Amino acid sequence: MEPSQRDSGENTVVHPDGRVDLGDPKSISGSRYFNEELAPVPVSKRTWSTYNYFALWMGMAHNIPSYALAASLIALGMNWVQALLTITIGNIVVLAPMLLNSHAGTKYGIPFPVFARAFYGVRGANLAALLRAFIACGWFGIQTWVGGEAVYIIVGRLAGPGWRDSAVIAGQHWTLWLSFAVFWAVQMLIIWRGMEAVRKFENWTAPLVSVGFLILLGYVLVKAGGLGPILSEPGKLGWGADFWKVFAPSLMAMIAFWSTLSLNMPDFTRFGGSQRKQVRGQIFGLPTTMTFIAIVAILTTSGGSVLYGEQIWDPAKLADRFDSPIVVVIALIALVLATISANLAANVVSPSYDFSNAFPKKITFALGGLITGVIGILIQPWRLYSDPSIYIFAWLGFYGGLLGAVAGVLVGGYWVVNRTKLHLKDLYTERGAYWFTGGWNWRAVVATIVGAVLAVGGAYDGPFPADGLIPFLKPLYDYNWVVGLVGAFVVYALLSRPVEKIEKKEETSERPGPSRIDPAAVDG
Repeated sequence: MEPSQRDSGENTVVHPDGRVDLGDPKSISGSRYFNEELAPVPVSKRTWSTYNYFALWMGMAHNIPSYALAASLIALGMNWVQALLTITIGNIVVLAPMLLNSHAGTKYGIPFPVFARAFYGVRGANLAALLRAFIACGWFGIQTWVGGEAVYIIVGRLAGPGWRDSAVIAGQHWTLWLSFAVFWAVQMLIIWRGMEAVRKFENWTAPLVSVGFLILLGYVLVKAGGLGPILSEPGKLGWGADFWKVFAPSLMAMIAFWSTLSLNMPDFTRFGGSQRKQVRGQIFGLPTTMTFIAIVAILTTSGGSVLYGEQIWDPAKLADRFDSPIVVVIALIALVLATISANLAANVVSPSYDFSNAFPKKITFALGGLITGVIGILIQPWRLYSDPSIYIFAWLGFYGGLLGAVAGVLVGGYWVVNRTKLHLKDLYTERGAYWFTGGWNWRAVVATIVGAVLAVGGAYDGPFPADGLIPFLKPLYDYNWVVGLVGAFVVYALLSRPVEKIEKKEETSERPGPSRIDPAAVDG
């Protein structure tokens, strides 16, 4: 094995496999933009294996909202083939930017908000990080609400009608509010113990999270008389114009479902034992686990339609219709564990880092998680989750377009402009390569705004005007995530290219040796 190489000018150590260590971590420890949670993970502690990432994805994908996402396509009128096709294409598409952004985490050991500093600026990264964080808070609230709902049904089956028929407060039974609060508190206790506690929880729950969904499917198959009646259940849309009108926004919703992770996967890949391990773990993990949960959800929902004459897209409510209390309790306990696993990994880890990035010396990882939990309640998740049209077209569609724009800046900046080369120390310091103008890179901000406006400016229906917020952009809204990503990617690359050439020319004349891109030299 080749020896590691030390770059004294960069204060880094480059290992034979390409991963980079900070040579002297103490050199940045006094910076206002540094804390222990945001610090680069030393290569010696980057130990996550292929299985760790596969288990992570199994834990994140197998949860009630993932099930509901697939089931809601049946509720919108698709047949099982159409729904499965939509979900499979969406997962393959979103995997590309996810792997592209994951590379930096494994190479440099940095979380998403620190990665974003390379393009938005040391201060400007808060724009991308907090946008991602607040959306994660919304998702945390939704996951916690459906998990609390499952707890409510489980206890109701065990405790009797008194629990289910309790007094109504603010539109919900007080016992449902209590279930929601308990579920919330359990998650806060786990995140308070730190990232290692999250990893351990993911590992031991991963093999169990499929059990609940298989029980639901098995029960429905038995009651419906096998797969025949389920697979013959026709969709309402056919393969004509009606289907294609629903397909495009539904595909964007499938992509948007994991668009948050396409940004912040460095939060996890920073612990990767190698690029190959994290890539293989994700390729094996995301498409396979989401396809599995989609098949289960589609068949179970279609079976529920055969049995009960209606499409029940919420698995907790579907399970509540079953005659056997034992089946209901076992299935929902497994679903509760699955939802905790997914919520911690997908919706608490990232905003914990993001809030910590905003105030590194004041907000720890644990405190960031608590902030996430509080905001997740304030956004009233029970309203977002109440209707499949709102869930897919308003919530998923709108934020998917916003995050697509951020993803376009990150992918364009890391792979096209910077060619995967970052100055690790400067990500944590003032007046370094990523200070730009006052800590902000206006190019990234402009690219994000342009991409976001193109993506969601034409938002229509639901809470939006029927003709769209900006009518002439309405046709683009059905392709929001792709429009946002491509638009921001192109704008950022175009704005950055001439500056890069100028900087290389200036810096080559200043000193011998390899050039070092310093945007501050141009922006002041």
